[in-house]
Amino acid sequence: MAKVIAKAIEPFDPMFYEELLLPGNIDALREVARTCAVPLATGERMFTRWEFKAILEAGVVDIIQPDVSHAGGIWEMRKIAAMAEAYDVAVAPHCPLGPLTLAASLQIDYCTPNAFIQEQSTNVAYHADSENAMFRYVHDNPFEFRDGFVSRTARPGLGVEINEEAVREAAVTGHRWRNPIFRLEDGSLAEW
Repeated sequence: MAKVIAKAIEPFDPMFYEELLLPGNIDALREVARTCAVPLATGERMFTRWEFKAILEAGVVDIIQPDVSHAGGIWEMRKIAAMAEAYDVAVAPHCPLGPLTLAASLQIDYCTPNAFIQEQSTNVAYHADSENAMFRYVHDNPFEFRDGFVSRTARPGLGVEINEEAVREAAVTGHRWRNPIFRLEDGSLAEW
């Protein structure tokens, strides 16, 4: 179906075709890339630089989408972005989680020549209770969004000050803070 959809969306000239296949399907992705004129993007569900290395070496994507929260933090994501630069592949950091992740992603964007676009979800189900709900965990929204751009903050560190009271409250009310790969009580690893 990925090939069928790729052909169907070509006339609409999308910016890119995102996450068309599950991670690890490099052969199938190669098949779509051979016939698709739409730039292909993947990586929001990839967690290691070795997964990105395999996809970059295969030469089947135009854009990678690592998530700083899932791919090992700022330094690891910067390594992934530099590796992509060597393959002439753009980086569009995946970032649906909130202001701290956005601040970390922006730090990578600022020092990455192949940064293409910054993803940020502000009006989706887990942020739906108000327009600024994703900023409830920080004091004073530090981001100035204008005409599709976000200004670099002059604040120290990542530029955000965590509202610890709001985080504690969310932890008590049932929000499950964890990495997509986590350890169960019996010591085994699990995925969302």
